[in-house]
Amino acid sequence: MSDNDASVSRRRFMQAAAGTATAAAATGTATAQETTTEGGNETTAAGNETTGTEDGGGGGGGGGEPDLGGFLDGANNFDGSVSDMRGQDEVTVEVGAGSDGLAFGPAAVHVDNGATVVWEWTGEGGAHNVVEQGDEVFNSGSPKNTGTYEYTFEEDGIYNYVCVPHEASGMLGVVVVGSDYPTVESGGDSGPSDLPSSAKTLGVATMLVMVATLGMAYFFMKYGGDYGDFEE
Repeated sequence: MSDNDASVSRRRFMQAAAGTATAAAATGTATAQETTTEGGNETTAAGNETTGTEDGGGGGGGGGEPDLGGFLDGANNFDGSVSDMRGQDEVTVEVGAGSDGLAFGPAAVHVDNGATVVWEWTGEGGAHNVVEQGDEVFNSGSPKNTGTYEYTFEEDGIYNYVCVPHEASGMLGVVVVGSDYPTVESGGDSGPSDLPSSAKTLGVATMLVMVATLGMAYFFMKYGGDYGDFEE
């Protein structure tokens, strides 16, 4: 083979090596950007969020599980769940429920914005009242043994209330309204998601090919003799 032919062969080899290295680098970049789904959010492998699904976590607006903030911990007649009464224009809550008449029944209800809650006294457990905690959005007045009291909710949120004479005995209640309220954290992993094993394998193989190609090119350049002119 003449020196000119050898120069052309080396040049073609270098062009091929450069093309292989470029393709390998592009493949590695695409692999590193492969998307995965974690905790309802589609993320890139580098942890950059691109799209998400509504999970209701973190602070409100999603209509997820209401965060009661522990207000009903220790409340009478509360089993840890919120009674879903959305879709009803009027909802009834008993005042003086439970075996000893010292509870609201249900202790926690979820209603639509615009719904009316009617508290109905059972006559059990003595005299009771219904007083919202905070701004006293609703207040039935002095404790009594019979009768009803109603309030129409026109703002989303979570409303905590008590029977003042029996608050210390655990007579507590909550009304959740609408869909814009604090929600329980979903518990999903918010950190960057790991690459799937197949993507890791592809990435490693790509890097090996790129290193091997560049190594061969370096060896050819250093020990392959005179290249001649690189221009066609």
